[in-house]
Amino acid sequence: MVRDATTITLTGAGGQIGYALLFRIAAGEMLGTDRPVRLRLLEIPQGLRAAEGAALELQDGAFPLLKDVEVTDDARVGFDGADIALLVGARPRGPGMERADLLAANAGIFGPQGRAIAEAAAPGIRAVVVGNPANTNALLAAAAAAPEIPTERFSALTRLDHNRAVAQIAGVLDVSPAAVDGLIVWGNHSATQFPDVAHARVRMPDGERPVLDALAERFGGVDAAHTWLDETFLPRVARRGAEIIEVRGSSSVASAAHAVIQHVRDEQLGTDGRRTSAAIVSHGEYGIPEGLVCSMPVVSPGVSGSDGGYRAVEGLALDDRGRSLLQTSVDELVAERAAVRDLGGR
Repeated sequence: MVRDATTITLTGAGGQIGYALLFRIAAGEMLGTDRPVRLRLLEIPQGLRAAEGAALELQDGAFPLLKDVEVTDDARVGFDGADIALLVGARPRGPGMERADLLAANAGIFGPQGRAIAEAAAPGIRAVVVGNPANTNALLAAAAAAPEIPTERFSALTRLDHNRAVAQIAGVLDVSPAAVDGLIVWGNHSATQFPDVAHARVRMPDGERPVLDALAERFGGVDAAHTWLDETFLPRVARRGAEIIEVRGSSSVASAAHAVIQHVRDEQLGTDGRRTSAAIVSHGEYGIPEGLVCSMPVVSPGVSGSDGGYRAVEGLALDDRGRSLLQTSVDELVAERAAVRDLGGR
């Protein structure tokens, strides 16, 4: 049976992350090899030529699943009939730019995009925000799209942080990343994020066990394991983006694109009960203020029309240390929301 094509709109399509995404989507890595796609490449006028070049390459790839490619700088056209929106394009922080300036610049991008999604997208649209500050940009877009589009349809990417944390644990325990399960990234996609291994488990050669137990064995005791977590693991994951910029000379591209592929695939096709991390709109879970876009543990049954998608996993215990680290990140998100409201955002 031939399935209807899924329309995917990518903003910032002429940029590096967009370029890294497009060919993997066209090859079926995001939605599967039985699901045709139509790609809408949305750019600002200055980025149109790069997006048009990518569109030519997509045509030259002769991808069997790719039904159509359209390039535009009109948000209403770009989001027309979109089933999935990948909001990658954002204003980067420039020299001397204060946080308030960055929030103001991005409010002028994500607010109008949210309104265009409400006016033009398919009824079951799902949108993920990648452009930073991702959590608050998602909040802006979701607020602008409401009430036509439920806020739960918007999420922000913290899968890259999740992957970075998993990779660090796998590396120190000398196992495959696939052997690590149940890790959680809480909070903001920023240096205040809290990668949490309290509920994580790992498959070792001699059997499965809690990650904390495996770390205690690796470092010679529980105290030593906690010291490594606090002094090495947490800051390494939180500052990994800055480390890559310092070493590579530019920000993460391929790993970010890979995380977007995973985030959308898991939401659309389902996680089979396996927890992952995503920033979703809070309904008060874990004491997180309602309405914040905050990373937390999630699962998805898959998406069918307007139903399904990411949902919070509730009932996991947080100790005093964990609650304190989460609260620090939540406080930052609250401050960002207040700054946006001061700018006239909802």
